[in-house]
Amino acid sequence: MTEPDFTLGIEEEYLLVDLDSLTLIEAPEGLMEDCAAELEDQVSPEFLQCQIEIGTKPCADIAEAREDLKRLRSAVAKHARKRGMAPIAASCHPLADWKNQSHTDKQRYNELSRDLGGVVRRMLICGMHVHIGLNDDPLRADLMRQMSYFLPHLLALSTSSPFWQGQDTGLASYRISVFDNLPRTGLPPQFANWQDYERSVQILIDVGVIEDSSRIWWDLRPSASYPTLESRIMDVQPRMEDTLTLAALNQCLLRMLWRLRVKNQRWRIYDPFLIGENRWRAQRYGVSEGMIDFGAAEIIPFPQLMEELIEMVEQDAGILRCMREVERIRGIAESGNSATRQRAVLHAAKTEGKDREDQMRAVVQHLVDEFQADL
Repeated sequence: MTEPDFTLGIEEEYLLVDLDSLTLIEAPEGLMEDCAAELEDQVSPEFLQCQIEIGTKPCADIAEAREDLKRLRSAVAKHARKRGMAPIAASCHPLADWKNQSHTDKQRYNELSRDLGGVVRRMLICGMHVHIGLNDDPLRADLMRQMSYFLPHLLALSTSSPFWQGQDTGLASYRISVFDNLPRTGLPPQFANWQDYERSVQILIDVGVIEDSSRIWWDLRPSASYPTLESRIMDVQPRMEDTLTLAALNQCLLRMLWRLRVKNQRWRIYDPFLIGENRWRAQRYGVSEGMIDFGAAEIIPFPQLMEELIEMVEQDAGILRCMREVERIRGIAESGNSATRQRAVLHAAKTEGKDREDQMRAVVQHLVDEFQADL
């Protein structure tokens, strides 16, 4: 069996904040034009006017992805700074109120606002998407079924949205709670094959519910635009190196599953009901609590699960030249992720005697600083 290229592409959504007040600010006239002049079609507006989206080119390996992502992040930060603004890469702004935001005047977004009503107006959230090249539709369908098992692990590593409208939600990823209000979200169904997937999607197209499969927003989906599997479950990462770690892990997991397939083996398929329980644990706790190992029938501490995962994909990480990035999940599991760090900043500000609003501003400043740190 010919090995796929396993190319990777990364999409990230950022929020724009005023450097003085640290509140959300709409993209001013000229910002998108200046970014597009430098980055061309690798930058675009997002649903809300306070958002901006970037996307890397298809990259052969993680080193190439790092170079392109750094160029994109640096350009957006540079053009924003000229206007007294900064991007943050967190899935929720700690203080902002969704009711004060306006959506971008673009046909696709106007249609979304019309079709989805109040639930889409609450979409003051940002995510990251990782595309892995699999130029074979039956293979995409087969690996999507198996890869679903690992989606909660990716979410747990990525959580960056513990706060919503100035409150600690008690969740590590509040973004997931908001996004799940939309239709056609959540874990992907367990289609038997590519024809089953196509037939199901075509029914919705034929009755006029959706125009194409880009209106399906599962946690993992076959891309409508590229020959890839697109992982969409993850919160966006303040630190660029964490983005690259998650991208590398996606790439290695899919290669590991392909490697099993070549040997006429496969990952066991679990019902979405069971995977959904781990998805909830990731959404609620991030990396601070364990996850269910369905084979062992017990909850395993998250650092132990990550050690097993590193061992599982070691061969693939070596071939794909991303072992250093994959091994970083060990540190995230042990020390925490962005949700952990944001809460630590809030606690420190509270200990200093700052009022609630200034505590949250300290968190936003922390997110601004983290975005800049890797540039």
